[in-house]
Amino acid sequence: MGFIPIFLTLGGACLLFFLTVRNTFQRKIALEKELFFNLGEKLPELKGKSEELTSSEQILKQISGLELNPKTKKEVLELLRDMKVNRSQYNKLIKKAPYNWVAKISGFRPI
Repeated sequence: MGFIPIFLTLGGACLLFFLTVRNTFQRKIALEKELFFNLGEKLPELKGKSEELTSSEQILKQISGLELNPKTKKEVLELLRDMKVNRSQYNKLIKKAPYNWVAKISGFRPI
């Protein structure tokens, strides 16, 4: 009878951990989509090619051929930097030990 509260507390802690990590993964994916959408708004030339442009390096190569004013170019480069940071944080988080269990159970894949 004395172990029931311990098991309930442990189960609750595991559930809260699972939900928190899952929420973090979902926020990172939503931020990636939002940044990509903002990039498409800044550069309408990339809207038609959004399926084939998945990595920031490919987007950077595509941008280098375009003539942009300095302000737009700075904003685009900042969005690309934010995308790289977000993608790196997400992929590192998925590889870490307790978080990869949540990712595997929930079906999250690296970006």
